[in-house]
Amino acid sequence: MRTAIPITSRPLDLVYFTFFLVHIPATLLIDLQALYPPSLTPYFIRGFPQLYVQMSNDPLIGSVLGMLGDSKPFVWFKTFLAVEALFQLPVFVLGARGLWRDSRSIYVLLLIYAASTTTTTLPCLSVLITTPTTSAQTITDKVLSVTTSQRFLLLSSYIPFFMIPFIMTIDMASRLSKLVTTGIDAAADKKSS
Repeated sequence: MRTAIPITSRPLDLVYFTFFLVHIPATLLIDLQALYPPSLTPYFIRGFPQLYVQMSNDPLIGSVLGMLGDSKPFVWFKTFLAVEALFQLPVFVLGARGLWRDSRSIYVLLLIYAASTTTTTLPCLSVLITTPTTSAQTITDKVLSVTTSQRFLLLSSYIPFFMIPFIMTIDMASRLSKLVTTGIDAAADKKSS
């Protein structure tokens, strides 16, 4: 049995660990409010997404929470939020625990999580990039739009949730490949002895 290396000596794992810890309250307090029955949503947390949408005009969160007037909610985005609730949230806890303990057995779950999250965040980024910039015409036509500063805020909010899982996908695939190769080599050595 190998000795666990402290997480502070594993910089990339420390980034992933911190990412998971930060993601837990963001998921519970903002993202998943679109799935909570309003009667069961504590009053004190209802203001978090409202404040966020007022600042950012986020077309995704705003639409699924019905905060953007007549805009139609993105059904696919609500499905992604269900995936976040049922799959990603447990992975945040299990992943943080596994990384803290330096457990190699967590790599498969982290690879699945990271590939899935990268895939689901990319369409979100596409919506944010293609949402019209606020202009006299978008105001007149009452078209959902964002100012340049709102787009910057949105992209700076979403891009880390794409980039970290993207890097994690490559990293975990590499780690698993090395473990598989080591196992194959060990099995071959055992056969030849």
